[in-house]
Amino acid sequence: MIGMDILQPVVALLAWTMVMWLWMYAVRLPALTASGLKPDDARNTKALDEKLPAKTQWPAHNYNHLHEAPTLFYAVAIVLAIIGQGDGFNTVLAWAYVTLRIAHSIVQATINKVALRFALYALSTIVLMVLIFHAAIPVFDIHI
Repeated sequence: MIGMDILQPVVALLAWTMVMWLWMYAVRLPALTASGLKPDDARNTKALDEKLPAKTQWPAHNYNHLHEAPTLFYAVAIVLAIIGQGDGFNTVLAWAYVTLRIAHSIVQATINKVALRFALYALSTIVLMVLIFHAAIPVFDIHI
């Protein structure tokens, strides 16, 4: 269907989010057991940050981040698909966004270098802004 190619990177980022969910629990559950924390101690995420090794928390923090800015990506991608503009360059941009977000996840969950994470985040946000602008043009009938 015309304009639906953009849904592939949407599904890819959704799948990646589930990979991070698995990664989070694969790291966190053994750390919780080793720390002696009880399940109810997990109600307070600050307590987890204080009592678990930082590296154990990095995948969890990233999993949370994948529920923030990417929600805008999902919305704009669906808008572009609905209006028949979710192919061509917009799909390339969508794949760029997903690639940058996956790279951000890997950096945060492994080495967690903040400067590199920020660069990846900033680049992904610029790509997201371009996608939103591309959606605004036809939706608001903007003539440039």
